[in-house]
Amino acid sequence: MNEQELREQIIGVGRRLYDAGLAVAKSGNISCRLDKEIILITTTGTFLGDLKEDDIVRFNLSTSKPEGSKSPSSELPLHSLVYKNFPAKNVIHAHPPLVNAYFAVNNSLEALTFETKFYLGDIPVVAQDTPTVTDPEAVIAALKTNNLVVLKNHGIVAISDKFEDGLALIEALEEAVRTAAVARLFKKEPKDTLDSALKETLTRNDTAYPMFSREHIQAIVERVNKDDFVGQKGKELDLTLRLAIKLDGTDEGFTFNFEKGRITRLDSGVDAPFIVSGPRDVWEQVFLGKVDSFVAVTQGKMKLVGQLGQLSKWYVPFTRVFEHFKQVKFK
Repeated sequence: MNEQELREQIIGVGRRLYDAGLAVAKSGNISCRLDKEIILITTTGTFLGDLKEDDIVRFNLSTSKPEGSKSPSSELPLHSLVYKNFPAKNVIHAHPPLVNAYFAVNNSLEALTFETKFYLGDIPVVAQDTPTVTDPEAVIAALKTNNLVVLKNHGIVAISDKFEDGLALIEALEEAVRTAAVARLFKKEPKDTLDSALKETLTRNDTAYPMFSREHIQAIVERVNKDDFVGQKGKELDLTLRLAIKLDGTDEGFTFNFEKGRITRLDSGVDAPFIVSGPRDVWEQVFLGKVDSFVAVTQGKMKLVGQLGQLSKWYVPFTRVFEHFKQVKFK
């Protein structure tokens, strides 16, 4: 995509945010990667709903210098750090009113729909002390666990490879908090009971294994096969398939052979119709319990060979299986 097309996309995104009430007045900023060194970013003090060509400037990440007479957004340090830490091609910073109101009085999201759990997962919330992000490193750390981060009392940041994916995350979060707010009209106390059976505290083992070693994965298999909940739900939903996990950049991979919720065999290699793969840093976040595997796939942090829709019918038992992933220590 050439520069002119990217500029037109930024203008379109700004208009869509404004029309949806997700960025009003002079709030919010947008950027995208033009090439390895150059990004395009909206200038300071612009109306996202009425962007003009000269409201978007080029900025060189290597020299830390903008081109032209207009100044980039005051959130430039955050945008720059995102591009230096992630392969993401787009950054959207907006101020959704319902999201801001909700997280002003809450520190976590009440997930009342499966769509919220599936596409948003646990939304990280980063405390803010100033109108502009002065500690972008904290936001970067949070973005390693989710492509969408809430800046408390400020707004949100979304990163993506395509603008429509970032917009989808922002709109989905605004809808999720709207749903939570409306639910309170019918019942005052919190209603976050989705997956309540999966929230039972699991005991963490004390032995640490080299990450992605056979001993590590075998320890997970043994835990899963001892879990009556997985066995019961797996039998009810006929959880029978081969699912493989793979560490990117290596030959390391394993295939789980499920039969009605039980893992009957663990094979080396990835000979399976469904293969979940990701880089080491993402797998570390998964095994630490900081990244939900389903969300990692839907947000592009991990790749899936096979149809996600086919796996989603086993969402409940798989979510429990992934709970065991984080209960086995690794080193």
